[in-house]
Amino acid sequence: MSAAAQAPTFDQWLAGARHAAQQPPAQPRQPLVVAGQVVGSVAPGFFNQISRKRLMDKRYQLSEAEHSQGLAWHLQAPPTDTTDALNTLAAALRDAGLCGPWRDEQLAVTNPTGDVIGTVERGAVRVLGVATRAVHLVGLAPDGCMWVQKRSLTKPNNPGLWDTLMGGMVSAADSLPQALARETWEEAGLRVEALADVAHGGQVLFSRPSREGGGAGFMIERIDWFRAQVPQGMEPDNQDGEVERFDLLPLEVVRERVAQGAFTLEAGLVIAGFLGV
Repeated sequence: MSAAAQAPTFDQWLAGARHAAQQPPAQPRQPLVVAGQVVGSVAPGFFNQISRKRLMDKRYQLSEAEHSQGLAWHLQAPPTDTTDALNTLAAALRDAGLCGPWRDEQLAVTNPTGDVIGTVERGAVRVLGVATRAVHLVGLAPDGCMWVQKRSLTKPNNPGLWDTLMGGMVSAADSLPQALARETWEEAGLRVEALADVAHGGQVLFSRPSREGGGAGFMIERIDWFRAQVPQGMEPDNQDGEVERFDLLPLEVVRERVAQGAFTLEAGLVIAGFLGV
């Protein structure tokens, strides 16, 4: 059988990708309660692996106690110190080698109704089961071809895989439009206001185990994706060193490469949404 005959179709890839994007935790998880509100979850016994000295030095308490959802981990601190308590916990996780890559970037920490109660270092969100937000931009040339980027080989996640024109996290300091504008400039060197027909295209939801924290992480993320046309004569130019190169590809080639697994799972599902499948 030829390699072409063995290659999965786009529809086959999509079925597997959607299944992979919605997976239960690899092991049971306990709620993480901060300031009396559930903000995430952790694997049972996970915090027993860390030193609590950093927390004790600041008189923050981390303990197991009953909650309406069962036995939970409670991080107790004055409401005005919630962000500092979360970041002190993140630093303790880093000390124990139980964090994801440390980014010196703060992401919002929300309660179940979406209210922001504090912020935490990006490298800790997966091991703490904190829900995150991301933004992607599908960029098209006037002839309908799609601009795509190859991720830098030094990226901590998915190095060398292909991505949409832009994909990035929504930081605690950004609204969604601000994140769209900032990431589009940093990754592609393009100003959103210079693009044509910018429009929100849809959302992609993720819920799946994460390798971070020695496999104890859990990813919960909502991606809002946008589409826009890059005007004739304008080309993306990376500004932050996180992109290897950009290519302009016909849609049928993009579909083939997605089906071959050349794109990140997130980008592939965003592209599927753009293609209406």
